[in-house]
Amino acid sequence: MIPDFLDSELSAAERDAAIARFRVIPVPLERTVSYGAGTAGGPNAILEASSQLERLWRGGEPCSAGIATEPPIDCTGTLPAVMARIAARTGAAAAEGRIPVVLGGEHSLSYGAVTGLRAGLGAAVGIVQIDAHADLRAAYLGERHSHASVMQLLAEEEGVPIAQFGVRALCREEAELRARLGIFHRDAEELVSSGLHRVDLPEDFPENVYVSFDLDGLDPSFLPATGTPVPGGLGFWQALHLVEHALKGRRMAGCDVVELAPQPGGTVSDFTAAQVTYALMALA
Repeated sequence: MIPDFLDSELSAAERDAAIARFRVIPVPLERTVSYGAGTAGGPNAILEASSQLERLWRGGEPCSAGIATEPPIDCTGTLPAVMARIAARTGAAAAEGRIPVVLGGEHSLSYGAVTGLRAGLGAAVGIVQIDAHADLRAAYLGERHSHASVMQLLAEEEGVPIAQFGVRALCREEAELRARLGIFHRDAEELVSSGLHRVDLPEDFPENVYVSFDLDGLDPSFLPATGTPVPGGLGFWQALHLVEHALKGRRMAGCDVVELAPQPGGTVSDFTAAQVTYALMALA
C-alpha cells in the first residue's frame, strides 16, 4: 500500500477528499522512455520521500488546506486509454474546485492531465513548462503519445499556449515548430548564464495555468535520478522562482511533477522531487 503525500504530517481532516484543496494523483507510467528507465517507480518514491518533509514551507503550511492522495492510475492498455483515465481524474478534481497534482511517471501523461483539466474547468489553460527538452517532436519513434511529443500534441493539435523554461536539448524540427506556433521560451543557457529568476509571460497568456515540472529541467547536480539528464540546467530556487513569477496575476489550476527515475540506494532525488511538489502546492 502506497503512503499518502506528507503521510507523517497530515491530520485526518487534512486528508479528507471531500474538502482537501489538493488531489494527488499518482501515474506510474513508463511506456515511451527513450534513454534511462525507472519512471514507473517515480510516484511511489515521491510519496515515500514526502513523509520526510516539514509542514512549514517559506513561512506557510500549504497542507493545512488539505491534501488527498488518490489511488494510482491504471497504466495498462493503450496509451489513449491511459490518457482518458488521467483526464477523467484531473477533470473531476477541477470540476469540484480542487487542484490536481499529478505525480509521474513519464512526461507523456501531461496530455491527459491538461485535456482533462481544461474540460473540468470549462476554460482556457496555459502551460508553464520546466524542462531540459522542448518535447515538440511529432510522433517520436512512431509513438504519437511519446514523452518527446507531448507538448507538440498540446500546442499544435489542442491549441494550448505554452511557456517553456530551461530547455537545452532541442532538434531542428522542434525549433521550427516553436517559431511557427510562436511558443514562448527562455532557454537554459540564457537563464543560467544571466542568473535570471523572473521572466514576464506574454500579457495574453491564460489566467489558468498548468505547471508541468519535468525534473530534468533541474541541473543533474541537483537531481541526478532522471532518465534523460542534461548538463547546464536550472538551479532548485531558480526554477521555483521562475514558476512563482509566471503565476503572478494568474492561478495554478493544476500541476505535474514527472520523469523521476529512482536510483537504488539514493534518496536525494526522491526528496528533491517531493520538495518540488510541495513547493508547487505552496505557489497555488
